[in-house]
Amino acid sequence: MTTIAHIFDGQHYEQVVDLSRLQGLVSRPGVHVWLDTDERTEALDKILREVFHLHPLVIEDLYEDSATPKVEDWGDYLYIVMHGVRTEPGDRVEVSPLELDLILGIDWLFTHRTSPIGCIEALIAELNRNPRALARGPAFVAHALLDKLADLYVPVVEAIDETVDGIEKAVIDDPHPELLETILELKRAVQWLRRMSVYQRDITQRLSRGEFEQIPEAALAFYRDVYDQFVRVTDLAESNREMLGVVLQVHFTVTANRTNDAMKALTLISAILLPMTFVAGIYGMNFKHMPELDWRWGYPSALGIMLLIALSFYTYFKRKNWI
Repeated sequence: MTTIAHIFDGQHYEQVVDLSRLQGLVSRPGVHVWLDTDERTEALDKILREVFHLHPLVIEDLYEDSATPKVEDWGDYLYIVMHGVRTEPGDRVEVSPLELDLILGIDWLFTHRTSPIGCIEALIAELNRNPRALARGPAFVAHALLDKLADLYVPVVEAIDETVDGIEKAVIDDPHPELLETILELKRAVQWLRRMSVYQRDITQRLSRGEFEQIPEAALAFYRDVYDQFVRVTDLAESNREMLGVVLQVHFTVTANRTNDAMKALTLISAILLPMTFVAGIYGMNFKHMPELDWRWGYPSALGIMLLIALSFYTYFKRKNWI
């Protein structure tokens, strides 16, 4: 667990772990600070209270899991909650949420997450090569994080899209029970993706409209690009959700048709065998005075009658296109 401060003083970029240095740096003209952490300590809480001047409710919310993304304007800073996504290893497509909390001030940015998020490591690697984003201001760092967060959704949605295409073909050929379970799991995943993408689409739209002073006009176009990405993800998720609904209905229809075919076959077999059973029942009765009991050709005649009945019913059903 680590807490790292990324500092750009107008000429130099450095990473520090000594939080006491932030006391004189935050809000100093020309200095941009990004504090990133995945832990909670007393020293960190003190920095949030005394240096960043965060409201106690915001500090508490930072460390609580939020079910939905949101953006809140607290005057001097914005509190933004966003969710990334990752796929779980395995044959099935399973998604897990990744929460990222951002607090954006005019000259500083604070981020908190409870689990590793690839966009954080990727951005740190970029800053090590070129601190341009931090040099332009915390709003550009926040945009870079949101942009990489949106990028996490695209391969997941595309993988689900390919899986849905495969299921669409398989559901007609072999609608087995395991396939139904896969469809329902995908449906839950797509519903979550759609809900998250809709929330985050609306949040990035607000961020791109110049509604908040923490985001300068020069950064608005970049936030509109993130908004466009979430629009695309939302459209793909909505398309997959509708397609899964259709596939689910097709699965039920194909299964019902196969059940009907089986019942039809059993009914036809019963219809053919029932008259034959009647004939066998007649000649199976043990009455002494039955005319055909002493007849030499009685047994083969009875079998012939049964065969004739079976052929007659089969021909009739065939002409009716029932078989």
